[in-house]
Amino acid sequence: MAKDSKPAEEGAEAAPKKSKKLLIIIVLAVVLLLAAGAGAFLMMSGSKDDEHLDDDEVAQETAKKPAKKKKDKTAPPVFVNLDPFTVNLVPEVGDQYLQVVLSVELDEPPSQATLAMMMPRIRNNVTLLLSSKKASELQSKEGKEQLATEIQTEINSAIEPPTKNKRGEIIPPEGPVVSVLFTSFIIQ
Repeated sequence: MAKDSKPAEEGAEAAPKKSKKLLIIIVLAVVLLLAAGAGAFLMMSGSKDDEHLDDDEVAQETAKKPAKKKKDKTAPPVFVNLDPFTVNLVPEVGDQYLQVVLSVELDEPPSQATLAMMMPRIRNNVTLLLSSKKASELQSKEGKEQLATEIQTEINSAIEPPTKNKRGEIIPPEGPVVSVLFTSFIIQ
């Protein structure tokens, strides 16, 4: 009988270790689900009123928006460094790659939280934009300046979707990104 009681005690000791790990995993999963649900709720609650408006009403709403507060000239600028982007360029002569590191200037400090929240969409849109370029388009200073403007538009569009006016023309948003700065730009 002594032999039978020993394996039972070993099994009892192993069970709490597994249950603790399982409990930790379950708690983490529940916390992540709650956070995702809260984020989805916040995103959806802000767009309820806009779903029922047609294009004319949207154009009127955008025209009626109060002018943004003037930026305090004495406040220091807010810069956010983005992780490096490495993409394949559209082939011209063999495979070519672009590695670029960006910093974005924001209009005000609270915009930094919005930028961080939308970062997966921003990275996707910027990666798609960069991979659609040819190396010859990006060699000149003008090409780089044009790319910076396009990246700024992409980031602002990811944060605040563009609207249409009465004619159906797309009006780019005046998002929080004031400028895009290249800190590294390598084409191979």
